[in-house]
Amino acid sequence: MRPAPDQLRAEAEGASAGLPALMLSAERLAAALVAGAHGQRRAGLGEDFWQYRPATAGDTARSIDWRRSARTDAQYVRDREAQVAQSAVIWVSAAAGMEYSGGADRPAKRDRADLLALSLAMALLAAGERVALAGQPPRPGRVQAERMAQALVARAPLPGDEDAPPAEALRPGQRIVLFDDFLGDPQPVLDYLARAAGLGVQGVLMQVLDPDEEGFPWRGAVLFRSGSGALRHDTRDAAGLRMAYLARLAERREALSRAGRSAGWHFGTHDTTAPPSQALLWLWSVLEG
Repeated sequence: MRPAPDQLRAEAEGASAGLPALMLSAERLAAALVAGAHGQRRAGLGEDFWQYRPATAGDTARSIDWRRSARTDAQYVRDREAQVAQSAVIWVSAAAGMEYSGGADRPAKRDRADLLALSLAMALLAAGERVALAGQPPRPGRVQAERMAQALVARAPLPGDEDAPPAEALRPGQRIVLFDDFLGDPQPVLDYLARAAGLGVQGVLMQVLDPDEEGFPWRGAVLFRSGSGALRHDTRDAAGLRMAYLARLAERREALSRAGRSAGWHFGTHDTTAPPSQALLWLWSVLEG
């Protein structure tokens, strides 16, 4: 049965309550980036110089660079670098654990991931690229940023502890950015990377963690629970677990980094108390190559 109009309106208003704040924050963050055009390193229509090459029979007199040609007995053409719209796909995990925040003064991991995802999307769109959330068709333009923001805000957290990007949506020529805490079962991510590598798809893994998950500050008796509550561990000596936890975290990061390198991907980490601009600048730099 369809919901009543009043109920539907209330649900829509609740889902969009955070949209203006997310859009404003993302716009400010994206504006800090210098969004240049993305060259394809081949001759074509563009503004940036790429190379000089000897003139051939098909070149017109207008295409000859006479200043360069005057230095030798040959004639040269000034090729420009082709600049065409690329396609970027962004995925943000909705697993229950992404809702975690270790303090009222910190954003939840998913809130920070949403901000980074939308800011990056806006910067890429401003550079003329086509962008989308995973599973959706990449499109250009300002309206696409608004669509993505609405989708991010309206999406409900999953009831379980696991989430994975849709491997069936991978397409050759795309660049992918995945935001997650990557604390769950790593196998779906490793399988995704293997499939991406087979299609020649490159991208970035961005691990977003709360400082508590980075440093494990707990002491004494603590009941640890996963985001969904399905996994629990009760201890009377949390401090005694710290070294083992940090070793496991380092091991997980190394495994993801190694798998990423094998697939031609980058792996980065972000602490939710760090300025989001730091993560955004790093993401931009690795995507620019």
